[in-house]
Amino acid sequence: MPQVYLSLGSNIDREQSIQQAIKQLTAEYGLLKISTVYESEAVGFEGDAFYNLVVGFETDLQWEQVQQQLRQIEEDNGRERGSEKFSSRTLDIDLLIYGDLDLQKQGVDLPRAEIFKYAFVLRPLAEIAGTECHPQSGESYAEIWERFDSTPQSLWAAALQF
Repeated sequence: MPQVYLSLGSNIDREQSIQQAIKQLTAEYGLLKISTVYESEAVGFEGDAFYNLVVGFETDLQWEQVQQQLRQIEEDNGRERGSEKFSSRTLDIDLLIYGDLDLQKQGVDLPRAEIFKYAFVLRPLAEIAGTECHPQSGESYAEIWERFDSTPQSLWAAALQF
């Protein structure tokens, strides 16, 4: 079964939204690896601070089925589609990694390019999957995080725990 990693973020009712997402993901996929919850300033727009984390699990579902379930969990938690990419939201769940699948050449953002761009994605991913390797670069997430310049992106551990 492929190992899957997701990025979760929320800046509207963020504690409740994240807790509900973890509850629903556990019901769907069983035991989860859960990173520290990090707080970060909004990126790309003016807004309230986000809670961000990464969760991992194994599944025998195809990536499209996982993606469909993630969209449903977002909608169940008040996510409204059609808003701007950089905007406030109750819940944002992104499929970061699905085993060693690389669909970039087919126009699917998998593995997700944000892994290399945002501290709020890479730091928690490196925390729970540090020894695993990126399907394209072959580098471990710990190595990628080690050389990542996080100075322009404020990130700190939040009080929320699971």
